[in-house]
Amino acid sequence: MDSTDIRQIRSFNRTVAEGIGALNDRFLGRGRPMGESRLLWEIGAHGVDLRVLRERLGLDSGYLSRTLASLERQGLVMLNAHPEDRRVRCARLTESGHRERDELERLSDVVARGMLEPLNEARRRRLIEAMAEVERLLQPSLVRFAVEDPASEDARWCIDQYFAELNARFDAGFDPSLSLSADTRELTAPEGALIVARLRGAAIGCVALKFHGESPAELKRMWVSASARGLGVGRRLLEEAERHARQNGAGAVRLETNKALDEAIGLYRQAGYVEVDAFSTEPYADHWFEKALR
Repeated sequence: MDSTDIRQIRSFNRTVAEGIGALNDRFLGRGRPMGESRLLWEIGAHGVDLRVLRERLGLDSGYLSRTLASLERQGLVMLNAHPEDRRVRCARLTESGHRERDELERLSDVVARGMLEPLNEARRRRLIEAMAEVERLLQPSLVRFAVEDPASEDARWCIDQYFAELNARFDAGFDPSLSLSADTRELTAPEGALIVARLRGAAIGCVALKFHGESPAELKRMWVSASARGLGVGRRLLEEAERHARQNGAGAVRLETNKALDEAIGLYRQAGYVEVDAFSTEPYADHWFEKALR
């Protein structure tokens, strides 16, 4: 990466931090640092599970616990067990917490207006459009990838979305019972793996692998949410799958796909996958690809 580019990003970060008052431990003049104020906003009107809060903001457990304890001492937050699962802890705003959150909303609007007021209408539009573009371009850096339990609620949701999309796009629809299997057992170590992509804690994509020792690993169930397309998530899921395949001793990765999935076919070819003769009896496959791992 060019050192000039790095300096520009650091300069941009400093300008934004100064503009929104992040350098002050009395953020928006409310007597607490920005991290505490952000948690009040994220907890919201209806409360949130601590696990969800931690994943959404990418916080470690220690920092989250200390920050919530501070808000609890201030009488703004209360912590209790989830009514349906005592093992799950939830954070909710107290009456004072709701009032404080409303005041933070008002003051945040004041800061935003302060950024716009010195500009004429044309420059305002340029700034808003540029901010929207920057926000979207920054989202890929917030995406996290991890091997997860294929029986989990989010994993099943991803697979269901994958099946639904295939059913909508294939000329004759899609029946999972007719397709080659990739069940929970086959996607659990040491037989395989399911990798889930998350943005602010929400699942936005997945890819699965079936391992066969030194023989090529099978890539299955690759899906990216429509809301996350254009962020490079598919390419990075593919790279994560290849990395896991290498770690499990595979010398290559194989996959089959349907002719209706033009974007996927283009991605595989760009990533170095080569079309080969059919190696499976997958009834929905029109193309078979393989890539040697180095």
